Parts: sequence; C-alpha cells; structure tokens
Amino acid sequence: MNPVKEAVIRLIESLPDDCTVEDIQHHLYVREKVLAGSRAIDEGRVQSHEEVGRKLDEWAALHGLIRS
Repeated sequence: MNPVKEAVIRLIESLPDDCTVEDIQHHLYVREKVLAGSRAIDEGRVQSHEEVGRKLDEWAALHGLIRS
C-alpha cells in the first residue's frame, strides 16, 4: 500500500469514532504543515527569530510604521 495512504488510514484510525469530516481535514492539514516545516528545517530554509524581527523592523520603517 502507498505510504501516504497508510499514514492517512493510521491518522483516521487514531481519531475518535464520533469525529467529523472537518476533524479529519483539520488533522490532515496540521500533519502536512508540520511535515512541510520539518522539510524546511532539513533543507535549511529557516530564519532565526532575530532575523525575522530585524526584517519586520526594516519593513515597518520603510512603510512609516512603528513596531512595538
């Protein structure tokens, strides 16, 4: 069986019997976002908190906004 299909089946089986389709969709969405984040880390596509803060400060200054 396809590994993705197996993972989805395991996820669904881990949910309560009274879960809704929306519950399943939410769990699949969160799972995919976590996996995408892990891939980004593995590939070095991350920025430190300090880098993000500096970029936000630069953007705010450029647009005449004050960041608190």
